[in-house]
Amino acid sequence: MTPPRLHVALLAASVGGIAGALARWAVTDRFPVSDGFPTTVFWINVLGSALLATLPALAGVRRRPWLGVLLGTGVLGGFTTMSAASEQTVVLLEHDRTGIAAAYAGGTLLAALVAVWVVDTLWTTPAARELLERDEADE
Repeated sequence: MTPPRLHVALLAASVGGIAGALARWAVTDRFPVSDGFPTTVFWINVLGSALLATLPALAGVRRRPWLGVLLGTGVLGGFTTMSAASEQTVVLLEHDRTGIAAAYAGGTLLAALVAVWVVDTLWTTPAARELLERDEADE
């Protein structure tokens, strides 16, 4: 599979990034971050990680490289937010909420990794993994 042409990849990442950032804004607007544990951004990042893990299993994404750029780099890259997670961790530390900050930072990473593992375990089969590995080896 050949990567998308640069202008196609730029357009796909840009359009997807706008959509993902707007989706993140809508979710955080509907469920504002509180003074305590930043639940909204936590779940945005966990959900985004799980969704990103599903992309290689989708035949359309494997057949159309621009679709992976649109959905992965663009939509999910715009939706998830490491910068907000980092900023919220710093705010918690500045307010002497060290335990919550540590739980948030470590919990986000752990929960995202578990989400990816669950998706990989439930979504893909050994045959699908073999096909994906074969596709990646052909690149």
